[in-house]
Amino acid sequence: MLWWISEFINNKNHLFFNLKTTGDQANMKTKRIAVCTGGGDAPGLNAVIRSIVLSSLYRGWECFGIRDGYNGLLTPEKYEKGGVIPLDRDSVRGITHLGGTILGTTNKGNPLKYPVADHTGHIIEKDVTDEVIKRFRDKELDALIAIGGDGSLAIANALHQKGLNVVGVPKTIDNDLDQTVVTFGFDTAVHFATECIDRLHSTAESHQRVMVVEVMGRYAGWIALNAGVAATADAVLIPEIPYDIKKVAEKVLDRGRQGRHFSIVVTAEGAKPVGGSLTLVSKKEAGVNERLGGVGQKVAEDLLALTGKDSRHVSLGHLLRGGTPTSFDRLLSLRFGAAAVRALEEGQSGIMVAIDPPDVKYVSLEESINRMKTVPLDCDTILTARDLGICLGD
Repeated sequence: MLWWISEFINNKNHLFFNLKTTGDQANMKTKRIAVCTGGGDAPGLNAVIRSIVLSSLYRGWECFGIRDGYNGLLTPEKYEKGGVIPLDRDSVRGITHLGGTILGTTNKGNPLKYPVADHTGHIIEKDVTDEVIKRFRDKELDALIAIGGDGSLAIANALHQKGLNVVGVPKTIDNDLDQTVVTFGFDTAVHFATECIDRLHSTAESHQRVMVVEVMGRYAGWIALNAGVAATADAVLIPEIPYDIKKVAEKVLDRGRQGRHFSIVVTAEGAKPVGGSLTLVSKKEAGVNERLGGVGQKVAEDLLALTGKDSRHVSLGHLLRGGTPTSFDRLLSLRFGAAAVRALEEGQSGIMVAIDPPDVKYVSLEESINRMKTVPLDCDTILTARDLGICLGD
């Protein structure tokens, strides 16, 4: 499957370690654990939840789910059956192949920067992690398994530093989490994006058009690069390489001179022109991150002006987040969930489970969120793209 993705991690041998906790945490007898899913959804979340629940029951433990990130603790009154719900075999039966998350998720309830109104009515950000921990302990829960990307795991690390027993599970279709070779959800996103680009080839050729395909990935170009190369795109634009639109236009015109009167351009949502800035749907507000989007339309409009060729854009957007996970992502998710429970059984805390093929190992949670994993400019997939004549905009 995606074992070749190991090229993405530099100095792999220095990344993994066994971190044993000390004192009370190491001696803790885990009996009641909670699991939460935060940030954007990703194919494989339900498989992780099922694995955690069944692995916990196997050990005679109880397992509970926190609704919508940490909102189930902070605003339990909004939930008819409560913000923290028991999870048993029946509640996770038949969910491995399902997209989404049975617990719900959010990217607007960050306890480190929780939106509240001040005395003037203005919305400000406040750290409410102490309240999260209090309510967690009021529920007599022993440990937390937090499934999420860099934002969600930064929250988990903050809770760990305040004394909560926490194990993280890396989740993001963007594949931008450090310390793990790959995150679950990425393979599914790349697979679907590749299929979509494949379909656009025929319509682009029929109409002699330039088709610009925008994919997710935020500030990293993993999805765009891998799907673009796999689907034989003519140009791939990623955040790591600011693009010169004139060079992309020249690629389109050169294809025309060779009798190829259509082109496929794949762009990551975080791609930006040389000397330019990100294309945003909305700017950051209290409790809400900035939203990227629109670069595909901008590139299509620019190419129309420079080449005179009919140019259209397609944004795959949230289609990449939904649907059935691939077998690779299902297996990885199940392995991550079981490993997270084993970590708690061993007295681990403040760690994230990570894949170092063929093994799942433990890495520092804090180190995992300290650096975004972007595409190395000398990685083999970049070199392959150049050898194949794919324009990277530089």
